[in-house]
Amino acid sequence: MMRINKLKLSIISLLITGVFLSGFYYLWLAPRYTVPILMYHSIGYGEGSLIVTPENFNRQMKYLKSKGYEVISLDELLKIIESKKRVKRNKVVITFDDGRRDNFTYAYPILKHYGFSATIFLITGLIRKNSKDNERGFFLSWDEIKEMSNYGVVFGSHTKTHLDLGLNTNEKIVLEELAGSKKVIEKEINKPADFFCYPSGLFNQVTKELVKKVGYKGACTTNRGYIK
Repeated sequence: MMRINKLKLSIISLLITGVFLSGFYYLWLAPRYTVPILMYHSIGYGEGSLIVTPENFNRQMKYLKSKGYEVISLDELLKIIESKKRVKRNKVVITFDDGRRDNFTYAYPILKHYGFSATIFLITGLIRKNSKDNERGFFLSWDEIKEMSNYGVVFGSHTKTHLDLGLNTNEKIVLEELAGSKKVIEKEINKPADFFCYPSGLFNQVTKELVKKVGYKGACTTNRGYIK
């Protein structure tokens, strides 16, 4: 009888230890899933490292859909970060920098086809007044922006003039770039512009603090370098 009881105790101890070690691994040691932010600029035809063809963009969106990825907003991502909870490994964010016209012409129909949304960061000083205005022909018009906004595309700021915020420490100039662009977007689409994207991913401590001061919930940048 003593041997049987000892055997039972040993088995129970091993089970408890296994559960503890498994929990410790998954809660503390296992790598946490970092939600990728897919950054695009131009969806169209031409030369340049920032251009993705519509066919290639469609293949990428089709891949996300077929693999069961859920496209979430930056606001949803911020809530995940603040909660410090683990997230399923099927979340992804889609963003576009600059607010180019081909985002509407090519990217928007593809996003709608797959039921995806995205965030577009606008250089507000380059936005066309309406769809007939060709003065800034490479960039979106407010008509196009409003249509996409009504669908569910989110708009944030990329400054007024694409100013380099890594070198500029003039608070008056930087504030106008940050607050001025935010104000224009919110006035035109009647929705909050809660997120900002640093031009070329550049910032310094001054501009970082001013982004908070203006009232943005968060800001996007890039990790520069090469992946080996």
